[in-house]
Amino acid sequence: MPSPQQTPPQPRVPHDGRPVVCPTREDEVAATGSEVIGGPVGRRARLGTDPLTPVRVVVFVALGTFALGMVQKLPCYNWAWFRGAASQYTHACYSDIPHLFAARGFSDGLVPYFDRFSGDMQYLEYPVLTGAFMQVAAWLTPGGGDLQYREQMYWLVNAGMLLACTAVIAVCVARTHRRRPWDALLVALAPAFALTATINWDLLAIALTAAAMLMWSRGRALASGVLLGLATAAKLYPFLLLGPLLVLCWRAGKWRRFAAALLGAAGAWLVVNLPVMVLAPEGWKRFYVFSQERSVDFGSFWLVLTQRFGLDLRIETVNTTSSVLMLLACAGIAALALAAPRRPRFAQLAFLVVAAFILTNKVYSPQYVLWLIPLAALARPRWRAFLVWQACEVAYFLGIWMYLVYVTTEHKQGLPLDGYHVAIVLHLAGTLYLCALIVRDALRPERDPVRQDGSDDPSGGVLDGAEDVFTVGRAAREARKARVAQEAAREGRTAMAGAGGRADAPPV
Repeated sequence: MPSPQQTPPQPRVPHDGRPVVCPTREDEVAATGSEVIGGPVGRRARLGTDPLTPVRVVVFVALGTFALGMVQKLPCYNWAWFRGAASQYTHACYSDIPHLFAARGFSDGLVPYFDRFSGDMQYLEYPVLTGAFMQVAAWLTPGGGDLQYREQMYWLVNAGMLLACTAVIAVCVARTHRRRPWDALLVALAPAFALTATINWDLLAIALTAAAMLMWSRGRALASGVLLGLATAAKLYPFLLLGPLLVLCWRAGKWRRFAAALLGAAGAWLVVNLPVMVLAPEGWKRFYVFSQERSVDFGSFWLVLTQRFGLDLRIETVNTTSSVLMLLACAGIAALALAAPRRPRFAQLAFLVVAAFILTNKVYSPQYVLWLIPLAALARPRWRAFLVWQACEVAYFLGIWMYLVYVTTEHKQGLPLDGYHVAIVLHLAGTLYLCALIVRDALRPERDPVRQDGSDDPSGGVLDGAEDVFTVGRAAREARKARVAQEAAREGRTAMAGAGGRADAPPV
């Protein structure tokens, strides 16, 4: 029994007073998986009490998953990065980070964008904020020892900084849907997250994007835009989220909030990029020139077309066709946003537009899956579909390394070309499968897992519960029918009142 001076910890509930949603009560896969830790939550469980609040649990699990990913890289850390290409592919522990420490001049003290290094690239081919992240890690890397030791230390320093990004992602995803913090376990336990988190520097942009979505869900449009602009300064894809915000704000008539987000994004991007753009224009534009000049590469359906069917596609043709396909996909997503019977949720459209970019792009690096994992947790928090998609991504992760083993070893060990094409198709099919489920949820809102408890758009901020002011197609027809019915009811009450009857009296 607690003493009179002590009070038992009280469960935390969202601001609307409704209880936190427990996945083990509504998701069969989550309920089955919970048997490992004691089974589904009971009716008398005290949820969200200190010190094990949902957000803290999610963060601890995410950090543990990240640590497991570091352990998976141990063979490369110890020796495989430094003994030829095939070894790091055989152990599926490749990372760009140690290799670019020397290849991009960080080991020699060169400054990104300002100093030219030897080789075809000449300047760093990453956006400015990612380049700053890489430079800070280089400053923190110990200077003693040989190059191999310094590459190891550089990877460790970057891993520590990316670990902080992981904690930010976990907190932001857990807090975006106030009543569904446990959905962030989808991020924290994602197998592809552990395998790809330290391949490159993508987690910086993902953390900023997750923070931007959290700010939008709290109604802070300007702060959301600033964070989105910073994320775009670290990686190109986050600016795509402005598209879903545009059409959703159009449908809800929230133009001022969208304008605030857009101005914040543009201003933040300029603040970061303008100094480098002016002082080192050749180095600054290298990322954008490289993106245009880059040929068809690993993981894309373009690679299957060229290798499987022998198509000789020029870079200009691929760039143009890819852009057209992306624009068509965006047009379809906009039509879905404006014509769905109920306004789709922000996270749903965000997932669809980023997935469209990935599917139509001319390259798919294994770590690109990280872009979609937090969006998937917010867009469709169901474990079965999520794990199916993750299985496809893990298959691709293993497939690309085994294919590289095949092409880099003398005895052609590993996965041949046909097998690698199967891995690419699995990746494409898994992503399309999740997209199809999200589109179905948008067209049939009663099937949406997030809306089954009566919620509207927990990540929508000012869009949550807002009335529609502009719709097309089916949504417009339904709105017209509703207005006609309301007007008829109003006229009927007026007529009864004019005849001396009571508007609320029942018919005789």
